[in-house]
Amino acid sequence: MQCWRAALLRFDEHGQAVFERDGLLVTGANAQGRQVVLAAGDYARLAPQYAHAPCTSLPGRILAPGFIDTHIHYPQIDVIGSPAEGLLPWLERYAFAQETRFADPQHAARAADFFCAELARNGVTAALVFCTSHPASVDALFTEAERRGLRLIAGKTLQDRCGPPGLRDTAEQSLIDSEALLGRWHGRGRLGYAITPRFAPGCSEAQLRGAGELAARHPDAWIQSHAAENPDEVALTRKLFPAARSYLSVYAGHGLLRQRAVYAHCIHIDEADRQLLRDTGAAAAVCPGSNLFLGSGFFDFAAAARAGFPHALASDVGAGFSFSPFVTMRAAWCVNQAVRPNASLTPERLWWLHTAGAARALGLQGVIGNLQPGCEADFVALNPAATPLLARRAAQADSLAELLFALIMLGDDRAVERTVIAQAEESPPPQSPPDPGGGVGHGPGT
Repeated sequence: MQCWRAALLRFDEHGQAVFERDGLLVTGANAQGRQVVLAAGDYARLAPQYAHAPCTSLPGRILAPGFIDTHIHYPQIDVIGSPAEGLLPWLERYAFAQETRFADPQHAARAADFFCAELARNGVTAALVFCTSHPASVDALFTEAERRGLRLIAGKTLQDRCGPPGLRDTAEQSLIDSEALLGRWHGRGRLGYAITPRFAPGCSEAQLRGAGELAARHPDAWIQSHAAENPDEVALTRKLFPAARSYLSVYAGHGLLRQRAVYAHCIHIDEADRQLLRDTGAAAAVCPGSNLFLGSGFFDFAAAARAGFPHALASDVGAGFSFSPFVTMRAAWCVNQAVRPNASLTPERLWWLHTAGAARALGLQGVIGNLQPGCEADFVALNPAATPLLARRAAQADSLAELLFALIMLGDDRAVERTVIAQAEESPPPQSPPDPGGGVGHGPGT
C-alpha cells in the first residue's frame, strides 16, 4: 500500500470533475493482485485511516488520471512532422513507405521501445494503437507494453489493397494471422486485441466480411479503423462501395459497428451516421491535431454532444504532430471555437474526453481513466509551475476551470513530472524541490 499527498483531480459517475486542493490517493493490490486505487479524497478525512502506510508528499503538484490516447500509429513515429498536401498524398509519400520497415522484428522492437517510452513521458498510460500488416509489428509492441505494464490495445492492420506490395496482405492470410495474434495476446495481463481494418478503401469486400466474422467470434475484442477523415478519401470510398449509404455504413454492413468499436476522425458524417454511432455503441476517436495538420476538416463537437454518441480525444501520431495530450486538448478547443462554439466543451470536459470519457469510449469505464476506488492505479503528477509562463498564469487561477485551461493552453510534456503505471514509475521524480509559487496553492477549492 502506498499513499500520495497532493492536489487531486478525478471524475464522478456523471463526468463532473472533483478536485481536492489537499488530497490523498491510496493505491495497493486488489484481490487479483492488480495495483488499483484503494481510496481517494480529502487528506484530512482519509489520512487517519492510512497513517500506517508510507506516504509520498508532492506539494504544489496535481495528481490526475493517466491520459488515454484512443487512436495512434506506433509505426509512424519517424514520419511525424512530414509535410504533404493532404491525407492520401501523405500516406503515399511517407506513411506507407515507413510502415514497410516493420516486417523486420528488430526494427519493430526498437520502435516499440521508443513509442512506449514517449507515451509515458507525455503522461499517456493507455492507448488504442495501430500496428502494421506485419505480425512482427504486433508482437514487438505487445512485448514492450507487457514489459512496462501498460494498458494497451492494438492489432495487425488489415490491408489487402491500397499501398505498396511490402505493406499489403491477403484477405485469407490476414484473418488467419489476426486470429492467431488475438489468441496469443488478448486478455493477457493488461493487453487487449483490436481487429484492425486500415480503412474501407484499403480492404476488399472479402477482407471486411472476414473481419466482421472474426469480430462476431470474439465479442470482447476491440475493433478499430478510420472513417470519413478527408473529402478525397470519402470520394474514394463512395467509388469502391457504391451501394453503401455512407462511409460508416460500409462498416455497419460488415458487422463492424458495435460497442468496443472505435473509428478515428468521423468528420464528414451526417445526422444518420451520428444516429448509427449512437445506436450501435461505436465510438469516434477525435484527432483535432492531425485534422488541422492535414487540412482534413473539423469535427463537430456540438453535433456529437447533441446526438449523444461516444467520442474521445486522440493524437493520431504520426499525422498528429505531438504525443502530448495538452496539444490535443488545445487543438480541440480551437477547432470547437472555429466551427461552432459549444459551451459544454469546458476545460473539465476536454480533460474528461482524454481520461474517463476515453475509458468509456473504449468500454473500460471504472477500469482506467479515473482515480476512483477500484480503478487501475495509472496516474500522473502534474506541475503547474513547470515553465515560467505556466507558473505565472496558474498562480492566478481562481477556479478549477481556469487552472485546467492554463495547463491545456500552456502545458506540454514538461508539466508531466511523474507517470505512474500500475505502480511502476515510468518517469523520474523531480530533481529540484517543488516551487512554492506553484498554481495549486493559489487555485480553486474543492
